[in-house]
Amino acid sequence: MNRCLSPLLLALALVGTAHAQNTQVRNFPREAWRGEMTIKQPPIVEMDDKITRLSPGARLFDEDNRVLRPASLIGRPLTVNYLVDRRGQVTQAWVLTAEEKKQKRPSYGVERNFEFESQQTPANPRTAPARPN
Repeated sequence: MNRCLSPLLLALALVGTAHAQNTQVRNFPREAWRGEMTIKQPPIVEMDDKITRLSPGARLFDEDNRVLRPASLIGRPLTVNYLVDRRGQVTQAWVLTAEEKKQKRPSYGVERNFEFESQQTPANPRTAPARPN
């Protein structure tokens, strides 16, 4: 038996396994929300323009399901799926891949009590009153 081929075959098997792990689809809990998270100063985070906290023992996962430290993400805006507890604190968050961002998921979103002029629908010029000069 040729012993030079076994390390090569082992390396190819490991590369194939690593590639298969990157293509797996993650299943998120049904009650997880979608949002934009920015870590200000752990445990303080901003979720969709709202300041909240990470719960004690909160876990953040990267695109490959590895645990992240919140202090390493300060100031980076991240699109995440996340779970909250009864107090509204984030208990788990998963940083999304580009393909996961395409999937539709409910979010709290940004709620405002005003509307910008650019968001308003334009009036029909035929029925709109003429503007004075």
